[in-house]
Amino acid sequence: MKTPSFSQRIITWYGQHGRKTLPWQLNKTPYKVWVSEIMLQQTQVATVIPYFNRFMERFPNVVALADADTDEVLHLWTGLGYYARARNLHKAAQLIRDKHNGEFPEQFDAVMALPGVGRSTAGAILSLSLGQYHPILDGNVKRVLARHAAIDGWPGQPKVEQALWQLATERSPTTEIAQYNQAMMDMGAGICTRSRPACAQCPVALDCQAQQMGKQRDYPGKKPKKAIPAKDAWLLVIRHNDDILLQKRPPAGIWGGLWCFPQYATKTVLQQAVTTLGYAPDQLEELPGFRHTFSHFHLDAQPLLLTLQSDADTIAAKLQQTAESQDAVMEAAPSLWYNLGQPSRVGLAAATERVLVGLKPSAIEE
Repeated sequence: MKTPSFSQRIITWYGQHGRKTLPWQLNKTPYKVWVSEIMLQQTQVATVIPYFNRFMERFPNVVALADADTDEVLHLWTGLGYYARARNLHKAAQLIRDKHNGEFPEQFDAVMALPGVGRSTAGAILSLSLGQYHPILDGNVKRVLARHAAIDGWPGQPKVEQALWQLATERSPTTEIAQYNQAMMDMGAGICTRSRPACAQCPVALDCQAQQMGKQRDYPGKKPKKAIPAKDAWLLVIRHNDDILLQKRPPAGIWGGLWCFPQYATKTVLQQAVTTLGYAPDQLEELPGFRHTFSHFHLDAQPLLLTLQSDADTIAAKLQQTAESQDAVMEAAPSLWYNLGQPSRVGLAAATERVLVGLKPSAIEE
């Protein structure tokens, strides 16, 4: 008896074990699938679900998202990380509103042209929501294919990625593509996992080359290791009663568009800024420091608290005036008094939120 093809076995497995009731799988639309695919980049399903539900409740369609204020979009994204995804999502929604009459495009090239959308994401959106034939190659799919065909090398290398794309194209069926693509993602997430693959439950284990060699963990190849540098950041936490002074980061770069504390490269520079504001450095209170890790460097953050007795109305303006002569990261940035008891609906950097959690409102302290 002939063994069913790779795709047939994958689709059969999906019918029995695949995920079919995730929020973005119910009453599917290209818009819902798009938002879910962006949220799922480098983020697990369980983490994404509550964010997705809140996002859909507030922005039920692409025009609602396009018309929203950036601060509100980032606020609803706070905690998911990789905030460039949210900024690109917002920009793309505005492009769809202005150039596609508010209707999510259904042509591959048009979807690929959206900010933050690559080849695999575009394929996933159109195949999962509309059943169009498009291969996909996210991290989970790469792992399944690299192990099954024993493709050597790190997928980030162009030659390896090209080989995986060719394999993905050859194995993607022309029918039931939505089921197949969803199954491949589910396989990588739940069966062909990074550290402990459940080969006994895998529908294609019979001819998996990595499994036959007992070298599942050797595929896909690992990214060459590089030493991750560490940078220091001195955060000035200015408090007046229950209000905390925050400044908005520039749109691009780390924490782009998010509200953060004034940040300085050294303690000395921060103290100089405090002196310029009319306060003495010995009035600063050291809060617990912490390390925040980005993809390409560690940030060793040390917050210093300055409690104001007055001057709240003028302190933000003074801080901006001194920024040009100080080594401040957020030069002439917009300011906001963030109330601990009645928080503003704005996007907060994870490091900012971490410090704010430790600053209890006065009523609670009493």
